[in-house]
This record gives sequence, C-alpha cells and structure tokens, in this order.
Amino acid sequence: MTTWKATLDTVMRERGAALFGYAYMLTGSRHEADDLVQDALIRTFSRGKAGGSIEQAHTYVKRAMLSAFIDGKRRAAVRPVTTDKDADIINPDPSDQVNTAIELQRAILTLSPRERACIALRYLDDLTVAGVARELGLAEGSVKRYLSDATKKLRELHPELGDLADASSGGGTRVHVTSRGLQR
Repeated sequence: MTTWKATLDTVMRERGAALFGYAYMLTGSRHEADDLVQDALIRTFSRGKAGGSIEQAHTYVKRAMLSAFIDGKRRAAVRPVTTDKDADIINPDPSDQVNTAIELQRAILTLSPRERACIALRYLDDLTVAGVARELGLAEGSVKRYLSDATKKLRELHPELGDLADASSGGGTRVHVTSRGLQR
C-alpha cells in the first residue's frame, strides 16, 4: 500500500498542471488558483481521503477545489470584497488565438459561480447533466437552467463560440467549446 506522501508526490508530478488549470478556470486568477489547489490538497490529504489510486486522489482533489470555490463565493457574497481581477490577467499576445482565449476566459468570469461550476463540469469533466447534478447536489432541472443561462451569456459576449446546443440537453458526446481559428 502506498503512503499518502507517495500519492501526493505522484498526483502533483502527473496531474499538477491539470489541477492548476482547473483551478485557474474556476478562479480566473493565478494567485487564487494556487491557493485553491493548495487548500484542496490539504483538505484531501489531511483527511485521508486520497488513499487508493492516483485517479481517486485526483478526483478527490478536484472535488475539494470545486467545493472550496463555491463555498468561498458564498462567503464572499456575505462579506463582499472588491478585487481587481483584470490586474491578474496576462497581457495579451498579438496572435488572434491568444486574444480569443483571453476573451473567452473573461466571458467565463462573468458567469455566476454556479454557472461556472456547471460549465466546468459539463465541458471540462465531460459530465452529462445528470452527472453535473450529482456532483453539485442539484436537481437536473436546475443544472439545465444554469447551463442554459451560462451558454446564453457566453453567446452574447462571444458570438463566435462553437455549437453549445447540447449543454442543457446533456448530450452523450463531447462538445469542444472553441472559437473559429482557435486550435485545440
């Protein structure tokens, strides 16, 4: 049986970049993403939930990040604090692809925390609506509404997005959300 230290080392070595990317997509800030990953690792490994396979540990850490992100937004709503998110966004590269990616990220940051979480689980984790509902403890209808509202907002802010038609239907196939000309 592997120790928690070995599991932690392997998760960070093999999945660290993916965990940071997931956290950055949720928070929109490098600093907040670092904090979110660290908090999730502490939550996961201090409670002994990371035992078993690397895949299980990775799943627990992602779930802890999502929970911490949503909980943090709830606390912030009770005690609002103003921050300048734009100060943390990298100066755009002149290439169209980088500009499009930054515009898309800014559009995603305009979504509510629930909408952002639903979009992340639907498109990044490739879950069905039922899977998103199970992950967030919501009714499927609520998830469909969050996805519908989020895709409507994203289309308004970023009309060149690819087809998002299956967002609320939960389709069985993966839809790549990209912009024309943006390579995946």
